[in-house]
Amino acid sequence: MSKQNSVLNPRTTSYEFLGPPGALLITLGVPITTYALYFGCSEHSGGCPPAFVPSRVSLALSDPTWWKGLWDTQASIMYLGWYAFCLAAWAILPGDRVEGTTLRTGGKKTYKINAFSTSLLALGLTCGVIYRHGPQSFTFFYEKFVGFITAAVIMSVVQGVACYVASFRPGAILALGGNTGNPIYDFYIGRELNPMSWGSFDLKTFNELRPGLILWTLIDVSMVCEQAVRRGGFSQVTDSLWLVLLFQGWYVADALYNEPAILTTMDITTDGFGFMLSVGDLAWVPFVYCLQARYLVFNPVVLGPVWTAAIVAVNLTGFYIFRTANGEKNDFRNGKNPKNLQYFTAESGSKLLISGWWGRSRHPNYLGDLVMALAWSLPTGFTTPITYFYVTYFAVLLIHRQRRDDHMCEIKYGKDWKKYQKLVPYRIIPYVY
Repeated sequence: MSKQNSVLNPRTTSYEFLGPPGALLITLGVPITTYALYFGCSEHSGGCPPAFVPSRVSLALSDPTWWKGLWDTQASIMYLGWYAFCLAAWAILPGDRVEGTTLRTGGKKTYKINAFSTSLLALGLTCGVIYRHGPQSFTFFYEKFVGFITAAVIMSVVQGVACYVASFRPGAILALGGNTGNPIYDFYIGRELNPMSWGSFDLKTFNELRPGLILWTLIDVSMVCEQAVRRGGFSQVTDSLWLVLLFQGWYVADALYNEPAILTTMDITTDGFGFMLSVGDLAWVPFVYCLQARYLVFNPVVLGPVWTAAIVAVNLTGFYIFRTANGEKNDFRNGKNPKNLQYFTAESGSKLLISGWWGRSRHPNYLGDLVMALAWSLPTGFTTPITYFYVTYFAVLLIHRQRRDDHMCEIKYGKDWKKYQKLVPYRIIPYVY
């Protein structure tokens, strides 16, 4: 390694996720868990959860037919077609060009912003197909769910390997946390900061919002169609399933509409693009986050007006916290302070908010996320804990992310970070954590 390259891309000297063993465990565990959540909560496997019979599980895993059943050629072709559609929409649809944060080279990347219009096009075409051919024309996600998981996992592996190999080319800017020299860890965490990036196209930001996030909404729509077919039309679809579609669809639409906001997130500014982000974006998000909608297809729940109103109130509370907290942060970063919020100035000159939502906790947007996650699970009732997997997993994820962020801030701000922690003592939930 040349001296210039070692300065630009210093060797990573510390690990996250328990190092290579943890990275290997998660690399294998994420796809396995995605499949397990399907087979552990599915009418085809006998319930949510099905009766656990060790001999039957052992027999299935040793049966080549069961393994072949994970592959569906038609589903794979459809998934590739969907990914190609997202690429074509990115290229064809108009969009603003927005600059990202300053790179270590001193330059800035420019990103094309049109994820929201891509989603509108996809939903418009979907609604047209359903209107013309009926709900039975859009139930294939439910029918071929396992095949779609397999296609997404394979795409994640291919992208992870390709990006890892490409990161060794001369001139690549590596992620500060992904240059350990251990192939297992670097493959998982992401070695290059922005691999497969040409002009205003960047694979990492493209995957972050388009193929998986929009697909999540389309899968929810497919679940509504499946229930409509079973119950005799859209008018018979349960209020619980409509709520899940509304909540999750609104969350996705909000993220897509505010696409420039992701350019300041840790995923984009700090993390490399490796298997962690590829499998998370392409497989985990669309096929795990739709669990509540999929469950309600074969276990319909009728809430009634009182429970519906209560759950809507929970979701609106979470969304209000999430959006207003992010709005305060984005305004402040852009030199605006319409609420005259107080702030703490570090010796480096950086300013940290200490009033408003950011005075109540250091990550109030995470609190909003958690409240919304709970609201998405409540429509499924309380007959199974599996439909609450998302909110449980999300809590663990956000706590881990909060600790990563706090550690980086401690390195960045030094003793000033200790002063800031005294001013804003709560991490996520005021007076609790």
